[in-house]
Amino acid sequence: QVQLVESGGGLVQTGDSLRLSCTVSGRTLSNYFVGWFRQAPGKDREFVAVIVGGDGSTVYSDSAKGRFTVSSDNAQNTVFLQMNSLKSEDTAVYTCGIGRMTSVHQNAMWTMTHAEIYAFWGQGTQVTVSS
Repeated sequence: QVQLVESGGGLVQTGDSLRLSCTVSGRTLSNYFVGWFRQAPGKDREFVAVIVGGDGSTVYSDSAKGRFTVSSDNAQNTVFLQMNSLKSEDTAVYTCGIGRMTSVHQNAMWTMTHAEIYAFWGQGTQVTVSS
């Protein structure tokens, strides 16, 4: 059974950093991609970043680009989201999801920014950035 568990959220000040972790059990990451999404109260779920387990390719949202870094430790089946220069606009519940890699995704990386293609999700971890 596939399970994803996030950790690392918390209450921080503007400009601070956090590192979120997503540990996956039940699957190895080599044939999958792991994405980070976030949702604030009253807002739609928003794509943040994704990493491809097989080759480490990444895609970032415009808001994450230059501030956030997604990485993986495949031996530990863990994906990280390093968040720097945090802003109040980053306040949300952050959730990781996993999807199976295919040739379609390989040749159209933007498809991995769509939440509907992910098969399993974690419970989420709260990030609150105080201004």
